Amino acid sequence: MADLNPALVPLSLYIHMPWCVRKCPYCDFNSHALPDGKLSLDLEQQYLQALVEDFKTQVKFAQGRQIHSVFIGGGTPSLISAKGYEWLFAQLKALIPFEDDCEITLEANPGTVEHDPFSGYLKAGINRLSIGVQSFNTDQLKKLGRIHSNDDAIHAIHLAREAGFERINVDLMHGLPEQTLEQALHDLKLAVENGATHISWYQLTIEPNTVFFRTQPVLPVDDVLEDIQEQGEAYLKANGFVNYEVSAWRKEKPSAHNLNYWQFGDYLAIGAGAHAKVTRPDGVYRFQKTRLPKDYLAKVPAEHLQFKKIEDADMPFEFMMNALRLNDGVAAQLYAERTGLDLASLDELLASLRSRKLMVEDQSRLSCTEQGHVFLNSVLEEFL
Repeated sequence: MADLNPALVPLSLYIHMPWCVRKCPYCDFNSHALPDGKLSLDLEQQYLQALVEDFKTQVKFAQGRQIHSVFIGGGTPSLISAKGYEWLFAQLKALIPFEDDCEITLEANPGTVEHDPFSGYLKAGINRLSIGVQSFNTDQLKKLGRIHSNDDAIHAIHLAREAGFERINVDLMHGLPEQTLEQALHDLKLAVENGATHISWYQLTIEPNTVFFRTQPVLPVDDVLEDIQEQGEAYLKANGFVNYEVSAWRKEKPSAHNLNYWQFGDYLAIGAGAHAKVTRPDGVYRFQKTRLPKDYLAKVPAEHLQFKKIEDADMPFEFMMNALRLNDGVAAQLYAERTGLDLASLDELLASLRSRKLMVEDQSRLSCTEQGHVFLNSVLEEFL
């Protein structure tokens, strides 16, 4: 492996807020329901201070870089007050500066009891919202365990726009319990017509360690799922949305933060259960933090770290698992730049995939064909 130059790799930051009002039956994220559905000011302040102390231990990984993008996920990050974020960003920027045009995304739920006025988050420095709508069908929302209604979801998008947010992602799932084609298309229609500038549209999957895994809901049959996918994509394209990643559709610029993930960029991570990836001259490393909030708060930051180098043998899969999700893939030169490995070592495999029309013939790019994206999991398995 050649020495790597971290200066060539953009550096992002992921912040995890682990609490939510209620745990949804499909959710396998590191989220924990609050006993009374509310986050006390004392707990908020305690957690924000812990995030800062955690961040201090990661300053050395910046290696002269500024923060390119920030994504605040959860849980329900909008349970934290706008003033709390304003304080947090000031502390973080004093440790590692943010780029002037740093994209800062906050995940927010539509329920008004779960967030401050959106204008407060904008004032705090957050410039992109990702609203967890999931569906505009109130019956479906009840099945999904969501606490907002169709009207709440539409109102939230309008409030975000009125507050001044120009970049609004709407998270939508399809293939929901007993969902029809008409219902799925109606969800997309409402997201588009109410002002979403970016849509994350993905199929519900039943994950282990969820209520849905233990009590399986009745999901649409394969023929209906295929119709939803085909007609949903056609609708989004007809309305000016560009599909730039497996489940990401944009009418504005792409998400800088997610794009950095998919291009095998670096990201620091603070918060309970947060995962990170950092480049050092001797290799690429991943680390993760203590999962349970109470343990995260109880331990000193140095004890959060579980650090592991990505071995050379695993690097092709790790890189391609991200890069090939992008419809246009990545420049071929990025492989050596981000992994320290010679792309020539994959020549035989790449030639095979290209001959089978699973990857594009263009030698200057690493990208799947349309057929390759249909069989993406099978393509990725070949890099294991």
